[in-house]
Amino acid sequence: MELDSTDLKVIEILKSDARTSNTQIARQLGISEAAVRKRINKLIAHGIIKRFTIDYELENEVRAFVFIKTSPQIPTPEISKKLVRISGVETVYETTGEYDIIAFVRGPSITSINKTIDEIRAVQGIISTNSTIILRTWY
Repeated sequence: MELDSTDLKVIEILKSDARTSNTQIARQLGISEAAVRKRINKLIAHGIIKRFTIDYELENEVRAFVFIKTSPQIPTPEISKKLVRISGVETVYETTGEYDIIAFVRGPSITSINKTIDEIRAVQGIISTNSTIILRTWY
């Protein structure tokens, strides 16, 4: 699917606030609400918009990135599919560079993060992990 400048503007608006109504988007872009609805449905159907979510941060919640090296004998996508099913794993990114996968994990305590990391390490095909705790987030 080829995106035009209006599609990109719709995405930008939804990135900053996924709760923005179609009517508000239409007003900002100077198009009809029906046109916005059709564009959003098309973006969803083509897999460009994958989900509507919130970005949140709870007090005393622990968040971390887990950098993961994998074995070449097991395809990285197979490992990634297993990781996203582990409790505490919020997002999995396949990457280039020193690490094959980066997982974003969160939990109510260091103990829960350790449990999640232990479950990650138990997945067949994972050679090693390196974790870093997030101290502060800036937007």
